[in-house]
Amino acid sequence: MPSKASSLVTTGIYGYTRNPMYLGGLVMLSAGALVLAKLSAWFFLPLFVMYLTRFQIIPEERVLRARFGAEFDDYTRRVRRWA
Repeated sequence: MPSKASSLVTTGIYGYTRNPMYLGGLVMLSAGALVLAKLSAWFFLPLFVMYLTRFQIIPEERVLRARFGAEFDDYTRRVRRWA
């Protein structure tokens, strides 16, 4: 829960992507689409990204920005959301 965060982690994997767990989910879904070898499976990947961005990531970032202010703004300028 972002509202209970006591520090902003910007090192390790978080130095490359702001959302490693969600990126991992996207990689797994991509692997599943490859295994299925169906063009229709690839249709759901952009929907996954759009849904997560709108309903999970943006609200999380709003809370983190309120909690960490300029530190979080600097982090978002250096590290991409979906790297």
